[in-house]
Amino acid sequence: MSSQPVDHEFEFTDSQFQRLRDLVYARTGIALSEAKRELVYGRLARRLRKLKFESFAEYCELVEREDSDELQELTNAITTNLTSFFRENYHFEQLAAEALPQIEAKRSAARRLRIWSAGCSTGEEPYSLAVVLREALAHLPNWDIKLLATDIDSKVVATAAAGVYAADRFKGVSTERVRNWFPQAAGRSGFFEASAELKALVTFRQLNLLDAWPMKGPFDVIFCRNVVIYFDKATQRKLFDRMADMQEPGGWLFIGHSENLHNVTNRYKLVGRTVYRRLE
Repeated sequence: MSSQPVDHEFEFTDSQFQRLRDLVYARTGIALSEAKRELVYGRLARRLRKLKFESFAEYCELVEREDSDELQELTNAITTNLTSFFRENYHFEQLAAEALPQIEAKRSAARRLRIWSAGCSTGEEPYSLAVVLREALAHLPNWDIKLLATDIDSKVVATAAAGVYAADRFKGVSTERVRNWFPQAAGRSGFFEASAELKALVTFRQLNLLDAWPMKGPFDVIFCRNVVIYFDKATQRKLFDRMADMQEPGGWLFIGHSENLHNVTNRYKLVGRTVYRRLE
């Protein structure tokens, strides 16, 4: 049993932390290191207070029950949702300048385009993608264009689907883009809402990437940024293999600025800054 920091309200033993780590890994593929122990304690202590529990032992018993609803709450608590509009903007620039014109040429007969934002968090990424699609493909009004946005956290998916953001969330976004695509939210001063044109492109769904995927593809573009940093290499290999199966040769994959596919998969080639294309 480990010694507790003096300011800890609840005892949190090594074995309890390990039980939760095992559960999180089995459920989400996220590998929690020892360095994440205080983060786990801090976030779950709030759950204990809300549930009026007196110990982590009670909490472990609750989440380990089969089909426990608390498993989703645990997942929501330990996943990090750091995001912003047009984060890592060079990706959106390469999408507009290079990827979309090539996809337009390739899909000119079918007039169909599919994008997946995997790990969409509170929606800033998929709405940024929707803005780029509306701006770059405004000359294709009759195309079937759809954007799927998924996340394991049910609460952030609900926030994303609502599409309402405080003014300070638009830091770094041009005034023109905000004016064009995010009108003021009805009855909420200082808040802006994704326009009907943007919302019409995006379908939000809760999805655990470790589970079966209900969609069929193929996806022309997949954004999976700052998601796999939480996975071990074995989980990353499986995930990118499944993504490659969801794309045709030439399909585009955008990953996070601190991620790479070296020793993970040989089914993609690097074509930009953390930008890849599916090989034959």
